[in-house]
Amino acid sequence: MTSSNHTFNKKTLQRLLIKRFGMAVATYLTTSTIVLVAYWCDLFSAPGGAVMLLLAATVFSQLAFLGVFASGRNLAFDDPSLTKAQVLVALALTTALVAMLDQARGSLLVLYPMSMLFGLFQLRTWVFFRCACLAFVGFLTVNLYEIQAGITRDLGLALLQICVLGLVLSWLNLFAWYMQQMRQRMRKRRFALQAHQETLRGMMRQLEDMVATDELTGLCNRRHFLRMAAQALESLTPTRQHGLALIDLDYFKSINDRYGHAAGDRVLQAFASVASGCLRDGDMIARYGGEEFVLLIPDTEAEAFQACCERLRVAFSECKPVNVKVSNLSLSVGMTLVTLHDNLDEALHRADQALYHAKRSGRNCCAATWDLVDA
Repeated sequence: MTSSNHTFNKKTLQRLLIKRFGMAVATYLTTSTIVLVAYWCDLFSAPGGAVMLLLAATVFSQLAFLGVFASGRNLAFDDPSLTKAQVLVALALTTALVAMLDQARGSLLVLYPMSMLFGLFQLRTWVFFRCACLAFVGFLTVNLYEIQAGITRDLGLALLQICVLGLVLSWLNLFAWYMQQMRQRMRKRRFALQAHQETLRGMMRQLEDMVATDELTGLCNRRHFLRMAAQALESLTPTRQHGLALIDLDYFKSINDRYGHAAGDRVLQAFASVASGCLRDGDMIARYGGEEFVLLIPDTEAEAFQACCERLRVAFSECKPVNVKVSNLSLSVGMTLVTLHDNLDEALHRADQALYHAKRSGRNCCAATWDLVDA
């Protein structure tokens, strides 16, 4: 991964984390509004200064988290979302809040599961369980203190609230465990699917190569060449031209008759090897059919194109096919130039006419359509 992509991914992650933090802040604002309503209704057993101090602690904690996210320092932690820290702060603030309430305590017990739900998908199962235990122990400690101090108005109601909170937190732990198991299963299935997709892509590439490649010579086949050549012609401009040539191996039928088809196959393979060595990376050569080949040289001039074909003709005449004692190898070439608005079929027809002229001229030579016009 490049540094630019890594930076982009970090910025994207940070934006998502800040949005998630914004949802938590919105929840705190809603809760603070409820707290103010409860204070206005005189539902707190604690003095007003303590309630205001709790609200101030809430604001300070969220400003501290905001500073960490805004500075990007959260990215240095193993969990950039700081979920565990946010959940622990929320549980501590909730415990302090319910400790200040009297009869309305049961109405705000929902803040415990709300705080826990914030970490449902981010925290590991055992971390989630520890946070739930801390929440339950905190609420239990508040009630035990009030019972021991004799300030509990309704012991039965306190025990009921403790049981309900324990039941809800236990259910949340089971649900968190189930969700973690489901996520792991889906992750394994996703990895397996990705592996299958890579296998299928590899098979598709192999099939594409098989469809586009001549099995004997390893060159492009006719269908693939015609498709690629048509695309190359679309890129032509008034100042650009391509060279197109049809190449025929001379007396190839005689080689098959005299030495056998296996020898003929090696001659075809020898030509493919010679052609691959003589041409540039952007040049296209394909087996057109039998002992006939087609060549496309992009962005070339007549002299350079003719020199390339001559170089190929000479190189083939000097090659030595493997395990075949064939002498006097030669080929004939028909060349033409393809310009803007030219038709591929017409260009191939012109190259075929030039090839026919090369054969009538004694073979083992290159003939060009522009020479025929001049003649």
